[in-house]
Amino acid sequence: MSNRTGSTNPILLRLITELKRKSSDQNINVWRRVADDLEKPTRQRRVVNLSSISRHTKENETIVVPGKVLGAGDLEHKVIISAFQFSVGAKEKIEKAGAKIVPLLELSKSNPSGKGIKIIG
Repeated sequence: MSNRTGSTNPILLRLITELKRKSSDQNINVWRRVADDLEKPTRQRRVVNLSSISRHTKENETIVVPGKVLGAGDLEHKVIISAFQFSVGAKEKIEKAGAKIVPLLELSKSNPSGKGIKIIG
């Protein structure tokens, strides 16, 4: 009897497949790196607090977190944040700060070249 490996979440698996396809079709490493990070086990995925995002970004930057965004701290300025998951508190604080949440797949379609994207975590 062998142990199960890898995610069984169909949404995550579809996202990883799409990001890898975009990366190979257009030879863009940003989407491949995000897909590779999302393939890691849950305990090894990135978890980033809003205070860290606020500290390491500038106004109107586009941020990708290949994992989960947590609501610890405050967001000081408007940014565009894309991640696989958001905590409830993080969503509330992001909206309160006037920042924008964009799903990863939507961001990869609107910015297929990956220009101006900053990966945090």
